[in-house]
Formats: sequence, C-alpha cells, structure tokens
Amino acid sequence: MKARKHVQLGRLAVDSELYDFVNAQVLSQTDLAPENFWQDFESLTSDLAPINESLLLTRGALQQKIDQYHLENPKLNFEHYKQFLTDIGYLQPTPEDFSITSENVDDEVATIAGPQLVVPVMNARYALNAANARWGSLYDALYGTDVIPETGGAEKGGVYNPVRGEKVVAYGRELLNSYLPLKNGNYQKVTGFSIDQEQLTIHLTSGPTTLENPEQFLGYQGKASQPTDLLFKHNNLHIIINIDADHPIGMRDSAHIKDITLEAAITTIMDCEDSVAAVDAEDKIQVYKNWLGLMQGNLNQTVVKDRKQFTRELSPDKHFTAKTGENLTLPGRSMLFVRNVGHLMTNPAILLDGKEMPEGIMDAIITSAIGKIDIEKPEDAEKHNSKKGSIYIVKPKMHGPDEVAFTNTLFDKVEDMLNMPRHTIKMGIMDEERRTSVNLKACVKQAKDRVVFINTGFLDRTGDEIHTSIEAGVFHPKAELKNLPWINAYEASNVAVGLSTGFKGKAQIGKGMWPIPDQMANMMQSKTTHPKAGATTAWVPSPTAATLHAIHYHQISVPSVQEQLQDKISSDIDTILQIPVMANPSELTQEQITKELENNAQGILGYVVRWVDQGVGCSKVPDINNVGLMEDRATCRISSQHIANWLHQGICSEQQVLAIMKKMAIVVDQQNADDASYQNMAPDYDESYAFKAAVELVIEGAKQPSGYTEPVLHKYRLLKKAAS
Repeated sequence: MKARKHVQLGRLAVDSELYDFVNAQVLSQTDLAPENFWQDFESLTSDLAPINESLLLTRGALQQKIDQYHLENPKLNFEHYKQFLTDIGYLQPTPEDFSITSENVDDEVATIAGPQLVVPVMNARYALNAANARWGSLYDALYGTDVIPETGGAEKGGVYNPVRGEKVVAYGRELLNSYLPLKNGNYQKVTGFSIDQEQLTIHLTSGPTTLENPEQFLGYQGKASQPTDLLFKHNNLHIIINIDADHPIGMRDSAHIKDITLEAAITTIMDCEDSVAAVDAEDKIQVYKNWLGLMQGNLNQTVVKDRKQFTRELSPDKHFTAKTGENLTLPGRSMLFVRNVGHLMTNPAILLDGKEMPEGIMDAIITSAIGKIDIEKPEDAEKHNSKKGSIYIVKPKMHGPDEVAFTNTLFDKVEDMLNMPRHTIKMGIMDEERRTSVNLKACVKQAKDRVVFINTGFLDRTGDEIHTSIEAGVFHPKAELKNLPWINAYEASNVAVGLSTGFKGKAQIGKGMWPIPDQMANMMQSKTTHPKAGATTAWVPSPTAATLHAIHYHQISVPSVQEQLQDKISSDIDTILQIPVMANPSELTQEQITKELENNAQGILGYVVRWVDQGVGCSKVPDINNVGLMEDRATCRISSQHIANWLHQGICSEQQVLAIMKKMAIVVDQQNADDASYQNMAPDYDESYAFKAAVELVIEGAKQPSGYTEPVLHKYRLLKKAAS
C-alpha cells in the first residue's frame, strides 16, 4: 500500500485526496470558502480534541475503580455497591422533570411509527437498496420468505408457483380487510374500483360499496374511471393497491390487483460506524462520497444480476392525484440519518500536531457539511432528505451525560463553523452503554434541544455490561443473558425515559435488530413486542424485512400504546444495576463450556475474517449451526467479551480457548469455501491477520477499552492492507 500524501494546513495535515474531495465536491456546493473551512476545522479540533481525550481517560479511571471495588468486595452488597457508583460519579442524580424542545423535526421521525433500516454507507448498493425501501412489495416479501409456508404444494421453486401465489394473494386480501375495511362485503369479492366526485367506489360481485372510513382513501394514479394505483392511509402509514389487468398476477385476479405496496422503511441510518470497515483516508473518502451522493440525490451503482447489467439509483418521489383533484406527492425514499463514529477512535486521514485526530469530530464536520447541501436545496427540488431543514446524526457509544454534553457542544461548534442555525443538527442517542442506561434521563437533558432519537442496543449494551463488571464474577451463557431481569428493565427504562421527557409526537423511541434475515416467519411472531412496548421504530435487517415489519405498525397503534403507558412505567435503575453473573458457575459442565466457547469463537472468526481480509464491516455470517446471522462489531463485542470474562474468571484456559479458535477457524474456512476471494485461516494460523485479530480480541479482551473491538480490528486491517 503506497504512502499517503498530506496537505499541511497550520496544525492540520490533511490527506491530499480527502482534501481535494472536500474542496471540489463538498464545499463547492455550499457558501463555505475552503480557506476559512480548514482554518475553522483546525480551531474546532484544537479546542475539542483535548476534551475528547479527557473523557476517554475518565472512562478508564472509572473502570479501574469498579474493577478494584469488585476485587475488594467479592460478595456484593447491592446498597453498598450502588452508593459506591454514586460516590465515584458513575451513577448521577436524576434530573427534575423536563420535556425536550427539539424543533423542525421531520414527520418520519416525530410522528410516523414504522420500521428502520441500518446499513453500511460505505457500500453504495446496500445504501441505495435501503434508501429505496420506503416502499415495498407485499407480494414479493411474502412469496420469497417463509412467512408463507412451503406446504400443500406452495413450494418456492425456480419458476412461479401459482399455488404459492394464491396464498400470497389471500394474505394480501386479509390485510386489506383488516386495515382498509369495506362498508359492506370484503376484498375477496372485489371486481374493480372507480373514483367519482371525490369518492372511491369499490365494485363487488353483489354491487358497489365504499370504505367503512372514507377518509382512508387519499388519491390515485391513472384515470378516475380506471385507476392504476389507489393510495390509502392507516395508522399514519400508506398502503397502495396496484392494479394492472395485463400483469401476469393482475390478469388472474378478479379485481386485477397485481400487488399491494406498503410504506415500509420510514427511516434509515446510513452507518459510518459499527457496520463499516473504514480504517484510513481511502476508506473514509468512500464513506463520505456515498453520503454525498445520497444528499445530492444522484448516488448510483452499476449492478449485474442474472447476467443483465443495470444502474441502480435513488427512487423518485411518488405523485398522485388527490381525491380533491389536486397534486399529491409522497417521498419515494426513506428519511436518512447518518451514524457518526463514537468518541474512542482516531483516524490517520487528518492529523493534528502529527497525531491522528478523533474520528468522531472529523465525521461530525464533514457529514454535516454534506448534509448542508441537502437542506439548502430549493424547496421544490426532488429527492430532498429533510423537508424541515434538519441534519440527523446518530451518535453511538456515549458513556453518560458528560459525553452527551460534549457531543452537543461539538454540534454547536459545527453549526457555527458551517453557518447553520442553532440545532440544525439533530442528535440520536444510542442507549447502548451501561453508564448511559443508568443516567439516561440526564443524558437526554444534555441534548434536550436537539435530541430526536433514543434507541436500545442489546449487543453493545451486553458487551459493556460484561466488560464493566468483568471482575464481578462469571457471566451467564450468552443466550441466557437476554432473558434476565436487567435487560428487560433496561428496555423498559428506555421507553419510560422517552415518554417522561416528551418524546411522544416529537421524537423516536427505538428498539434493536432482528438478526436472522432468513427467518421472517419467526420475526413476524416475535417483533410485535417492539410496538407493543411503545417503541415508534425498530431495526430490521433488510428491505424485505422492513415491508413485513410494517404490518406490525398496522396491527398496533403505537401512539395509543404510548398514551396508555405514559404514566404507568418508570425506570427501575436498581434492576438495571443487577449484574447478571452466575450464582454457581461451578455447576457448568465441561460440555456446556466447550459448546459456549465454540459458538462464540465461530461467530467471532466468521465476522473478523471478512472484516480484516476483505474490509466487510457487516454481513450475514453462518453460525455454528449454519444459520445466517447479521453480524457487525456489536455482535463481535459481546462474543469476544463473553469469552474474555470466562477466561478471566478461570472457567477456561488460554490453551483451551486457542485450541477451540483453531478448530472453529477450520469450520469457518469450510463455510466460506465458495467465496473465490476468501483466504483460509487454517492451517497457517500465524500467517493469518484475521485469525490473529480474533485471538487478540479474546485473549486481550479484558484490557480493551470498554471491551470495544475497533482498536484491534483497525490494527490488523491496516496491516492486511499494507501487506496487500
């Protein structure tokens, strides 16, 4: 890998290609002069980098005190422990009641409840697919997944199966009956539709009827006497009935309905963090280029599928004739957040006084400068992201109120630097670190004028739980952790804090990912828990999953749930602080230990080998049972910290762990045998950067800052790139 050139700008040394990209492709589209921009960049970074470093030192100092406490108090007295956390400033006073005051928040965030996607912005194809997932085909989602069982002759097969197709249509008809009920009859008897004098008439075999609630009908495409698309609304989400008598499906249908389109991924997080492998200037430029393309509306990608080449672009807005005869336009794309990097990592793309600068500061400045291009578009321009003039940044991995306050200050300074009104930048707070969970209300208060999002993250949250209390004892097997009281209290507290601080109708309360993309039937059974808990959004692993998960928001009115919960739930900090360690770890059998280690090791290796060798930050990785699971750095963090805890507590030995890692490396190699670009880890383990990274994550896991995987992964990815 060739050495990168830098441009010296005062105390800054900026990678020359990044410098040229920002000047030529970003600043040229704004009112920002390059000379002033880079001077302000230096000033902001000079002011805030030392504070960033100080916050990280505080993390380390608190961890040392907690480690020492557990060593000195092997038998935990909870009240004593809680007082200790208060004394050291880990647990802070709960503030008096307040309400957030965030303004100019788009409806997709403030008032519409629906699915959310999270995708690596570094991958243009994934980014485009997610942005375009605002609308999804119900028929495709049903036909291609296990929601429709492959029984009774309904197998998927290689060609269209009419038996399966009939079951898909039947499912769709029942959905319409439930959410767009007719005054008389049902959709199974519909033969056509027409619009006359602002009224929708539904023609049945027995005669005409109307909707039970005519206000649900909003507009149409095509002719009033023969519409091609009918637009409806239920629970604040849109449904489109697509009609085409010449379509292979429509021609078989009594009403010529060819499909039902659901409003699906209302919002999407374009991720610069957990799901990407961006370790240097070359990678960061790709991240920023794709974000720029999304904000400009011109991102595209050439795709080859079934030997055919085509260009994938951002979907245009959808235009209808309202039932009143006026034009009606709906956004064709998901409303986009960008998730910046947290406070921990630095990046060699820009140096300050010869040292790598905090990557989170760099992200805040550059992604906001790119976001400025979107909010300054003419009001009537196509492919707007925010109609309210806001830039939405999710800030991950913040530890406690002081770190949220720092991010708020960072955003203040970025707004001043970019000549934007105060609170243009909105903040999404990831409630995924223990010190944030137990102080969440105080965290929200620090960002009350710009916060638009709080979201739980079981994987990172559990990784931090393990690392924080690594000296407290042996943690339960990983699968058991999600069923213990602390995690349920944490999930409930997130909603309680959101409701008590005025999120209803103003901001998102979110829940985490469904991790198994091939098990949609299970998702449909399980993921109702999120809207039932009062969450306005929850993460799904694919556009197809978003289309299916949207059904849950038709089944459940989240505003109604929130109304019922408003004064009935509260934060149970004492339960959240219960450390999920085993009472009798000696009861673990050797078979149980081996199975747990193998499962964790396989997941770590399957993810790390793609991260280090191929630069893939998020992918569907087969587990030990060959079930594909969505893996990113959060899943790697919990698995590596779990082994590190058992190793540190003497449940297993370093030799045992190493032997299992080598055994599972062979399994992972076999699982990737069909990938021509894959490089085996076995048998030359000492030559594999990926294998060495995976081992270091575990063996040195107790020493990693907050148990994060980034420092090790970045180190070995850089070595791999240099060697290549």
